[in-house]
Amino acid sequence: MSYPPVDAGAVLAGAARHFPDRVAVRDGARTLTFAQLHERALRFARGLHEHGIAPGDTVLLLVPNCLWFPVSYWGALYAGCVVSPANPALPPAALAAQLTDSGARAVVAHPASLASAYAADAAVPHLTVAVPAGEEAPPAPEGRTVVDAGSLLRHGVAERAVRRPDDLAHLAYTGGTTGRSKAVRVLHRNLLANVAQVAWARGAARTVVVDGVLGAEQDKERATARHHAPGTATTLSVAPLFHAMGLVGLVGNTLVGTTVVLCTRFDPERFLADAAEHEVSWLNGSPAMYRSLLAAPSAAGCRLESVTNVVSGAAPIDPETVRRLGAMFPNALITEGYGLTEATMGLTLHPVDDAAGTPPGSVGLPVPDTELSIRDLLDPERELPPGETGEVWARGPQITDGYHGKVDLTADQFRDGWLRTGDVGHLDERGFLFLSGRAKDMLIYKGYNVYPLPLEDLLAGHPAVAAAAVIGVPHPEAGEIPAAYVVLRPAATASAEELMAYVADRVAPYQRVRELHFVAALPVSAAGKILKTELRAQRAELGTTSTGTSTSTGGTR
Repeated sequence: MSYPPVDAGAVLAGAARHFPDRVAVRDGARTLTFAQLHERALRFARGLHEHGIAPGDTVLLLVPNCLWFPVSYWGALYAGCVVSPANPALPPAALAAQLTDSGARAVVAHPASLASAYAADAAVPHLTVAVPAGEEAPPAPEGRTVVDAGSLLRHGVAERAVRRPDDLAHLAYTGGTTGRSKAVRVLHRNLLANVAQVAWARGAARTVVVDGVLGAEQDKERATARHHAPGTATTLSVAPLFHAMGLVGLVGNTLVGTTVVLCTRFDPERFLADAAEHEVSWLNGSPAMYRSLLAAPSAAGCRLESVTNVVSGAAPIDPETVRRLGAMFPNALITEGYGLTEATMGLTLHPVDDAAGTPPGSVGLPVPDTELSIRDLLDPERELPPGETGEVWARGPQITDGYHGKVDLTADQFRDGWLRTGDVGHLDERGFLFLSGRAKDMLIYKGYNVYPLPLEDLLAGHPAVAAAAVIGVPHPEAGEIPAAYVVLRPAATASAEELMAYVADRVAPYQRVRELHFVAALPVSAAGKILKTELRAQRAELGTTSTGTSTSTGGTR
């Protein structure tokens, strides 16, 4: 593929030219067309400049999924700034760490997050932009420059700042599933490459540049019935826009003129109602989100026939959830994808083609111009053949510029153009990727490597189980044993012994679950990933049985 040498701002500028009157984003009854979003972003950029924010400065966004997020995001890019999204629910200490690490000179905050913003950076002279949300904002500290976002729009429009492909676009913080969050340096060329790759894989659309702005044209000869032409699709955005899946997805949807219906928070009943009302064609989410959706009272007997594509990411999805989603969305092709913040977002996707013969359990093929290599866990220089399990390495134009301010960690994870993902899996003969879990999650039971993911999939396939996570715990005889934490479906009953036997009947003896604990909920990140670091910390702090309402332990034979 060819990747145009323009910056990310060219995406919205192009959408405003090609789809000016089409709704770009919808938040309840409020909407912005692509032309309106473009004009407001130019005004936001001018407002930032009027308050001393210059190209190259970092703007931190502390905004939930609402119309002000795309306005402030594109406005910051149009101003030539670096965008650093943050979880609006971050406590002051964590927010202070991100502000300090990113060097942000401006903070755009929702009223509900202003108190944290004030507490986090009280000693630093940031510009604070408060977005109006119909909520009373806390008073600003003395000496703080706080402006209403609406007032930024009154200074007129700016000329869109043009950045180079190698300039920094995002400081994107990882989800922290393996420890403290790290800032990933996403360049403009990384971002544009990844949205172009996904546009081709999901819509058979190629990027084109006309007069410095970007557009997408569908290759009619390569398109299938599942590929939506640019400017025809509608999607629900439930993934947080501060996360890579949500933010890069927003940019990709803008490129191809897809209408985005924003969900401020995930409410299963509202989600189903919005999908029906707006005749949504694409859905994106995590397995945890889809399981919650299927458990909603209105899900029983629900059939949404407008949906033609359902994409699952953030974690592998179990076969039982796929089966139940197929009943809810009878016209949909249910696919998976895989990626991580260090790869901008996407590395693999299922082919959007009913005749592709995608093998069950796979997370797809590499997106265009992306190479995958499976490396020996003990000897990373040794590449493994198809069918053998090792660490997934990836190479492509979407691989980012490393970690901000962490030279040693960057050198360890980014090697000669390759990204060490930290995920374990294998490739089949056709190049489809199958994941086994995180390398750090693998446990060794009596010398055998045991991967949690297959055990989690088996447990999730039991009719009584809503969600499950498996971690390795120390054992004096076996070294480590698999311990499961299980959430039951509403009104369902099952004993720990029953579920352990269910798994034991389907795996080799060394793979059996040796402990099982029932919990009310699993700790998950904002993107829907299970936080196993928290499970391990809870176990270490509280003991083996205090996190569950029921526990059973098996032998080690």
